[in-house]
Amino acid sequence: MERGSVTTPFGRRAMTLGMLASQIAAGNVPPDRSVDKWKLFRSLCEAKAAIGVSDRSLAVLNALLSFYPGAELSGENGLVVFPSNAQLSLRTHGMAGTTLRRHLACLVESGLILRRDSPNGKRYARRSRNGAVGEAFGFDLSPLLARADEFKAAAAELAAAKQYHRLMRERLSLCRRDIAKLLELLRESGVPAGWEQQQRRYEELSAPLSRKASVSEVETLYDAMAELRADLSNQLEKLLNSEKMDANDRHNGQHIQNSHPDSQFESEPRLGNGSGKFSASAQSCNADPVTPKAKLSQVSTHVDAQTPVSPVPPSLPISRLAREIPLPVLLSACPQITDYGPQGRITTWKDLLTAAVVVRTMLNVSTDAYDDACTVLGQENAAAVIACILERADCISSPGGYLRVLTARARRQAFSVAPMVAALRRARGPSMPLAS
Repeated sequence: MERGSVTTPFGRRAMTLGMLASQIAAGNVPPDRSVDKWKLFRSLCEAKAAIGVSDRSLAVLNALLSFYPGAELSGENGLVVFPSNAQLSLRTHGMAGTTLRRHLACLVESGLILRRDSPNGKRYARRSRNGAVGEAFGFDLSPLLARADEFKAAAAELAAAKQYHRLMRERLSLCRRDIAKLLELLRESGVPAGWEQQQRRYEELSAPLSRKASVSEVETLYDAMAELRADLSNQLEKLLNSEKMDANDRHNGQHIQNSHPDSQFESEPRLGNGSGKFSASAQSCNADPVTPKAKLSQVSTHVDAQTPVSPVPPSLPISRLAREIPLPVLLSACPQITDYGPQGRITTWKDLLTAAVVVRTMLNVSTDAYDDACTVLGQENAAAVIACILERADCISSPGGYLRVLTARARRQAFSVAPMVAALRRARGPSMPLAS
């Protein structure tokens, strides 16, 4: 550390290790680095809870930034502002002097600004003959430039946590609705017993949830609700299967065999020896729904001319909101997304959602485009697409536009995440299969 790179505060204010650490970090900023001051201030406002600064202190910081000329914070133009307390009070809407000094001290303690005090404690700047600012004494904004990436990542992580919290509350609401409907169906089905205990469990779990409930509380309640919903679904499925078996028994009991000795047809034609329409329809029913056109043409040769069969199989519905691939498979195909997870790793889908928000911001993908992708594809699949785009970022000129194109194709059920990941895995070489 060079001599003179550390300054101490004026008067009775003591020097602390935190001030020393902030000055050392601010001195390591590259001189050619610049950042938009208002975008940086917005990230600070979004991450104020993680940074530990109040809204009144941010109002004072906003006033300090307004004294900096230009919209880009850059070390080449100097980062010291030197307004008087009177001017700061005017730009903070008449804040009292004692309150103003208290919040300035909070900004210094939080490591957001530094004091560059003059020998007499006044704030001023020495100017050259051409009017350029030389040495200045006041408040140094270089810590903001040094910690810009930290503030941006904290804001993205908090935004992802809020989004995940909102998603879990939505899933909990849907689960409650499903249980209420299934209980009503179970009561109307005429089951003599079995649903009263499920009703009591539902009433115990339906206690009002606090608006400030943590994510862990919501997840615990959702797991209990999901277990109850699964029990009700299994009970109704057993009831449905029993009704189908009863109906089949009654149908078989009323079946009449053809006992005519001269009949040319059997009462139940066999798949191997039958001919005509029944044999063709049986083969078409047993055919795979994604059979190629060549195989379908072979089947159609056995069909009677009066019974045309469509050569194109019906399209299958695409479950877009379900996770299409396992998380380990995605990470093996897209390992770069791991660097942007919490603490540099991804172990759960929640970590992937957090990393996707950070990468989305880094790739300049708009919030509207990402929210639209989450609505169409689902949260997890949209995050998987962001991971795939990151892997091919050097080949994609506009990641935001590319994401919108994929979202539009998915809305028409013409896009799926699994083939995209499979292509990346093939490029890396053979590994584990896509199915989990």
